[in-house]
Amino acid sequence: MRDVAIIGAGMTPFGELWGSSLRDLFVDAALEALRDAGIDHLDAIYVGNMSGGQFVGQEHLGPLMADHLGMAGVPSTRVESACASGGAALRAAFFEVASGASDFVLASGVEKMNDGADVTAVLATAADQENEVYHGVTFPGLYALIARAHMQTHGTTLEDLAAVAVKNHAHGALNPKAQFRQKVTTEQVMASSMVADPLRLLHCSPVSDGAAAVVLCPLDRAKELSKHPVKIRGSGMASSAMALADRRDPAHLDAVNLAGNRAYQMARLGPRDIHVAEVHDCFAIAELCVIEALCFTERGSAGAATRAGETALGGRIPINTSGGLKSKGHPVGATGVAQVIEIVEQLRGEAGERQVRNAAIGLTQNMGGSGASSVVHIFERV
Repeated sequence: MRDVAIIGAGMTPFGELWGSSLRDLFVDAALEALRDAGIDHLDAIYVGNMSGGQFVGQEHLGPLMADHLGMAGVPSTRVESACASGGAALRAAFFEVASGASDFVLASGVEKMNDGADVTAVLATAADQENEVYHGVTFPGLYALIARAHMQTHGTTLEDLAAVAVKNHAHGALNPKAQFRQKVTTEQVMASSMVADPLRLLHCSPVSDGAAAVVLCPLDRAKELSKHPVKIRGSGMASSAMALADRRDPAHLDAVNLAGNRAYQMARLGPRDIHVAEVHDCFAIAELCVIEALCFTERGSAGAATRAGETALGGRIPINTSGGLKSKGHPVGATGVAQVIEIVEQLRGEAGERQVRNAAIGLTQNMGGSGASSVVHIFERV
């Protein structure tokens, strides 16, 4: 396989973007990525999207987006893996370039969630319909069960959960494209409205609109086109039982662990080699479970590590310097690609006040549902 690099990145702000349609958001992000890459053509397009058909009544997104980008005729495919759709789109683009089939490929993600759909019902389609949704459980409910299991097994506390939200809002306050750019306190988190015990409103990511896109090409071409190409060192993907009750340990995200190990193996790196990471903090407990599954901390110790500042800017392993899903926002199909953009900016040294000093190796972890699918990528500054 050929070595592959990212040479361009673009994204919209995340938030309630009432003035832009689904296709507008995609085009804005894609054009920014093409300008950043310094190219005007593509060999293929991948569009990560979870539920365009339910959110805005639009399926068949591949050709629609290519047409509105002014590239009708270019092969364009919609990729779906629930909230991991963006990461899966990047993985598909990565292998297309690595195989030699194409030289310039756009990996993108887009979602428009605020246009009137029943968001809770749409998102619930990523859970097990017969064994979970039929009985009334929602994703806040599922992650509340994960939180209770983690608390029961490891002694994780409400303060541990609050520490994740406080940290990520502090990071998001430094991100001009974040949906929520204000800091929160532990007291505010713990006094916010109860959603699904023990999860409160400020433990949960928001409903968001937005798009993100990156341009991939062979590494040898990247060095000709970009002053700061970012190499994709590893890619791993895995799945798990859809229903939480069918897993051996609800507090352990086995698909995340397996995807991470596959990415580490491909990259020939380990957890200690990672300088900065973006992980899927759809709920505060998710970040704690993910960083344990990726072996950044020992199982059961992620809460203490977060409270100690190990995962904050300036800490041992900064996590979610963008603000994460919690503060930056979570337009589900776009999230996985937006995570990549944060790592690209970090490795280029372009993250401004969020910059991690001497960052050379970064990781992204994107997952669908309650962890039934997970995608992990590892990146290196060239």
